[in-house]
Amino acid sequence: MTSMPLWQQIATIALCVLGTMTTRFLPFLIFKPGSRLPGYVKYLGKALPSAVFALLVVYCLKDVSLLSGSHGIPEALGMGLTALLHLWRRQMLLSMAGGTLFYMFLVQYIF
Repeated sequence: MTSMPLWQQIATIALCVLGTMTTRFLPFLIFKPGSRLPGYVKYLGKALPSAVFALLVVYCLKDVSLLSGSHGIPEALGMGLTALLHLWRRQMLLSMAGGTLFYMFLVQYIF
């Protein structure tokens, strides 16, 4: 396997930085402070976090086999704890981190 020349590495990093910064700054350039947001932007702000979370759940469970191995028990317990933490505190970071750590504990030490 050959590596990229230095100029390609620099160009790749520069393009990644440009793409990332554009997506971060563009909303502030398009929607000025104090102006009204369009209805579709407000809708997306409410709908997208749940949609992304649902996609994450589907992606994480796509390879779970209920007919072999641990039969999906650690995954089910991890999802259950995630749901309980979210219902208790309503903090997505706490829910996801707690459920993930619990799941990793289960698959490393129990199952």
